[in-house]
Amino acid sequence: MAQIFAIVNQKGGVGKTTTTLNLGAYLANAGKRVLIVDLDPQGNASSGIGINHREVEHGLYEALVGHSTVDQALHETNHEGLHIIPTNQSLAGASVELVGHDNREFVLHKVLEPLKEKYDFILVDCPPSLGLLTLNGLVASDQVVIPIQAEYYALEGLGQLLNTIELVRDNLKPELNVFGAVITMYDQRTKLSKDVLTELYKHFPNKIFRSVIPRSVRLAEAPSFGQTILGYDPKSKAARAYERLTNEFLLRDEEHRETETL
Repeated sequence: MAQIFAIVNQKGGVGKTTTTLNLGAYLANAGKRVLIVDLDPQGNASSGIGINHREVEHGLYEALVGHSTVDQALHETNHEGLHIIPTNQSLAGASVELVGHDNREFVLHKVLEPLKEKYDFILVDCPPSLGLLTLNGLVASDQVVIPIQAEYYALEGLGQLLNTIELVRDNLKPELNVFGAVITMYDQRTKLSKDVLTELYKHFPNKIFRSVIPRSVRLAEAPSFGQTILGYDPKSKAARAYERLTNEFLLRDEEHRETETL
């Protein structure tokens, strides 16, 4: 059964979609069956993996509102073992349409439930907000991964997000767990990046992945070619960073599953 991970941060531009795509690609490269769910109406995960979201006829929106089956919404990618449920511009209106829906926070959960037997990991790329779509992403998920940019306001933003996750846990999904936080856009040349990293490790010693993602021109270029860094420049520093993160992710997941079976 797949573990579902919400990749979430209410702050935009922190490497959330980049982490979703590249973690997914490297998990698939490791032999895992992986599904990415593009829950962001901007559709960056879709375009970043080579899908023109303006041409998507059967995507996440259609599955959420019942116009398509979830199997119709599945799309292949250039990576073997990696699929995506893309989004299109219609998803922007979904949060309004879902307001009057019974159990509106559980719609995505119901859509993804039949897919859990088909995949090892499902990664949900959430919007940069804490609205209804993100709530659906959190409720549908077993674990939360938080990308954090190495900047001054990182701790404040993380605190707000953790409070929201606690509210979801108290009211909607008691078993929701924070799997870990990933430091992104790290620049080892600056004292600020080093100070932020030190503070994050100090405040959240067991939640921060040791693998950090550097600021990288090659990483920023890859989505414009519809590729992950694995496909675009697998020998780059950023590629090696995501490979290390994936290995750490798999080890942490194995330890978590072993703990659950005890």
